Order: sequence, then C-alpha cells, then structure tokens
Amino acid sequence: MSSKESQIGASTNKEDSLSQYPMQLSTASVLPMVLKATIEFGVLEILDRAGPRALLSTSQIASQLPTYSNQDRSLLLDCMLKLLASHSDGIGGSLAPLLDLFQDKVEMNTWYHLKDAVLEGGLPFYRAYGTNAVEYIGKDDKFREIFEGSMKDFNPLVMKMILEKYKGFDGLKLLVDVGGADGTILNMIISKYPTIKGVNFDLASVLEKSPSYPGGYCSKYRAPCKRHVCKHSKRRCHFHEVDSSWLG
Repeated sequence: MSSKESQIGASTNKEDSLSQYPMQLSTASVLPMVLKATIEFGVLEILDRAGPRALLSTSQIASQLPTYSNQDRSLLLDCMLKLLASHSDGIGGSLAPLLDLFQDKVEMNTWYHLKDAVLEGGLPFYRAYGTNAVEYIGKDDKFREIFEGSMKDFNPLVMKMILEKYKGFDGLKLLVDVGGADGTILNMIISKYPTIKGVNFDLASVLEKSPSYPGGYCSKYRAPCKRHVCKHSKRRCHFHEVDSSWLG
C-alpha cells in the first residue's frame, strides 16, 4: 500500500470514528444500565464460579439466572453480553459498587435538575432533595450503604495506583486524612511509609463503625493506643493517629 493510500485509509477511519461519536453520546446511558442489570443478575458470579478457562454459552448462563417467566431471556442476555464485551478492559478489581452508586435512582434523579441549577442557581442534588448530599446520606440508610460500599471498593483501587507512581509521601512525618472514614486509605499509605504518623479525622459516628488497626496514637492525650478506641478517653477519638512504629 502506498503512502497516499495509507493516508486516505487513516482519514476514512478518523471520519468514521467522528461520525460514530454523536451516536455513542446519545446512547451513553445504555452501557452502565446494561452493566448494572448484568451485575444484579449475578452473571459475573456465574462466570467466576465456572473458572477462568471456562467457555459458557449464553443459554448456559441464562439457565443459572433466577427463574422467571420470560422464555426469551437467553436472547436478551446475548445482546447485553455482546455490548459489554465490546467495552471490556483490564483494570482489575471491582468497580461494581461504584456503578451501583452512580446508577442508583437517588443519584440519577439529581441530573434532571441540572438545567434548572444552571439557570436558577443552586446545586442539582439540593434542588432534588432539599438538602446537601452529606445530610441526605445521614437520613437514607439504603443510599448510605450504597455510598459507603462504593467508596470501600473504589478507594483502595485508586490508592494502589497512586502509591505505585506518586512519591510525594517521601519524607513526611505527619499525614491527616480529613474524612478518612474507616482508615483504609491511611493504613495503605502508612503500610508503605512506616515512618509517617497518620491522623484519621472524621465524625465520631463514622469512627464508631471503623475497624481497629494494630497500633495507634491518641493525639489528644499524647500517648500510644493499641486500638482505635482510645484507652485514655474510653471512647472513639475524633482525632486519632495510626502510628506504624507500633504496628505488629
């Protein structure tokens, strides 16, 4: 193929890609909703149980779905899996809980208020529910569970990639994680940088539900603690340091 023919071919491919892009934008909501339904069906668990080398047909997968009256579920599932296969990647880990969060009705409903928020002011979430997201999470147990679950799985994935490339923690003596929740992120950082004292700063109601990590330091009483429950104040500390020099 000549250089000119190669240029023509490349130009045609670029034009095809540009012409398809508006269609992709118009149907952008389809992919996450199909993925959400696939997760809810338990399809990923079915594939996982079959093993990494297993080859399952759509009908074999459909036969393991919850029993309902639809006899065409194999055909519909085939279309769904073809769509997902065309968008597969190798990110590793699970983003299913994060998908569940962004496709939840509570979250999706806020986008219907985006136009009014731009024209009239305010935030879409507040216009939808009359309160901010933090206060709403405190009132809606189901949505709070979805939110916390999404962060629990998503944050470690992101932090792992950050720790592989980011060197900004070198030489730090003290690190404060504001809104650190259960301390997972802080613990990951300190595990790699054992000279850092970490401060997990969050609400007492959040810390009450957080797991205990071996070794800690109460900044209020300037003394080491063996657990997140401060042995000096006899309660969970709002301002609690995890010092890796006591780990193990």
